[in-house]
Amino acid sequence: MSGLRVGDPDDVDVSALDTRSMWSKDGRHAPTLKLPGIELPDLAPMIHRQRLVVEGEPYEAIDDATIRGYLSALTYVCDMNLLLEPVTHRSDRYGWAGWVHWETSGAHFYAWEDPLLFFSVDIYTCKPFDPGLVVDFTAEYLNTRRVVAKGF
Repeated sequence: MSGLRVGDPDDVDVSALDTRSMWSKDGRHAPTLKLPGIELPDLAPMIHRQRLVVEGEPYEAIDDATIRGYLSALTYVCDMNLLLEPVTHRSDRYGWAGWVHWETSGAHFYAWEDPLLFFSVDIYTCKPFDPGLVVDFTAEYLNTRRVVAKGF
């Protein structure tokens, strides 16, 4: 095999990295590094994976009920099969977090009040969904002044 093999430390300069925490306990598995301009190889092309990150600035603080309602409704917007009702937790230091479990993966939700009103939603699925519907739904449901998204 020619060219760079992602994950082979002999092929990249990792001298500036603390790789001790990146190696497996048995010491046999090299760290995986994503280098600029090099695509990460698809190790499982037979499995559909879709990710979407949606972030925004709401006009009002987001609370437990809003997160649960959003994640429940998101289940239908993405046409997913709900396995576990949304759960939430509040950290005094970092704010709210929530998660919903779908048969084909799930979504995480994070909301801050300090230093600004802000949220971030991470969706990962093994079933296709329409990112445009998700972004429009999110902007409306969470009453945002601004929303951005990136799919990959």
